[in-house]
Amino acid sequence: MADFYEIEVSAQAEADMREVYSWIAEVDSDFADQWYSGVVSQMETLSTLPHRCPLAPESRMRLLHMETRQLLYGKGYWKYRILFQVAGNTVWISHVRHGARLYLGQEDDV
Repeated sequence: MADFYEIEVSAQAEADMREVYSWIAEVDSDFADQWYSGVVSQMETLSTLPHRCPLAPESRMRLLHMETRQLLYGKGYWKYRILFQVAGNTVWISHVRHGARLYLGQEDDV
């Protein structure tokens, strides 16, 4: 029997999603609704087997002080990275970032 994890979404991740939703809605509100519903559905898949997702580049490059994994959502230009940490039986979603953005920890370098 598989373990089930509780999903917790940080205030930052919620703000990230609202920002993306608003940006998409300026052009196509139906697609914004579809995007939001899809990203939430993708997050919910983390309730089982969250360790199936690879370490985020930020973790591999040691830009963050905690092990962070990523789950991709979308295709091509619309690809987003759902960044999360696993602690006990909780998946803590910390950020939702466009795939083309710099990695967390690199923003200060530019």
